[in-house]
Amino acid sequence: MRTLVVGDIHSGLRALEQLMERANVNSTDHLIFLGDYVDSWSTAVETVDFLINLKKTHNCTFIRGNHDELCRNWLLTKEENPQWLAHGGTATRDSYINVKRENWNDHLDFYAGLENYFLDSDNRLYLHAGYTNLKGVDFEYFDQLFYWDRTLWELARALDPQLKPADPNFPLRLTHYKEIFIGHTPISKTTTAVPQKGANVWNVDTGAAFKGQLTMMDVETKEFWQSDPVHTFYPGERGRN
Repeated sequence: MRTLVVGDIHSGLRALEQLMERANVNSTDHLIFLGDYVDSWSTAVETVDFLINLKKTHNCTFIRGNHDELCRNWLLTKEENPQWLAHGGTATRDSYINVKRENWNDHLDFYAGLENYFLDSDNRLYLHAGYTNLKGVDFEYFDQLFYWDRTLWELARALDPQLKPADPNFPLRLTHYKEIFIGHTPISKTTTAVPQKGANVWNVDTGAAFKGQLTMMDVETKEFWQSDPVHTFYPGERGRN
């Protein structure tokens, strides 16, 4: 059984379907999706429908992203957040407007059931964005940081690669987990990119909302697969570019 972690999809269902074929995903694999299932391309409803159905046949863990929470808030309140609309929410709103509202209930259940983080049996941590508490995720003060924080990746990327966890100067909040897998902060918005590692943190957001591909990684072997650039599946659309 493989554990496969998937970066931010941003409504790019067509890329996800290609990616699953390229990685030869089967029902014995554990798929861990790092959040941001919507906001960018036009197939938001179709993407969430696909994920809901995928869980019926595959072992899936779905992490909560900030865009998922923004979308859920709109579905519940109909309040249009200008920041959300400007950062991919317009395409998502339009996708939902085109389906009957009674069909939204399964999606609301999906969003409500997302997990803020997941810790596997090998002490690998998966979450959308980050955390700030020096003692680890169980001690975080504000749940919103799990899907909004950018300081974890900023810290990991800035560390001297020669600095080891046993060193007293190694950041305490990184020492609690064997590895950490995140999305949220695109490695590149303007060109293709591959997953990057800083300290023991892996970032697998390769810019699917922009000019990049969607990425899936085997957490044990670090082999990874990528779709074609997601924008090529949606000609005439801007995404978040």
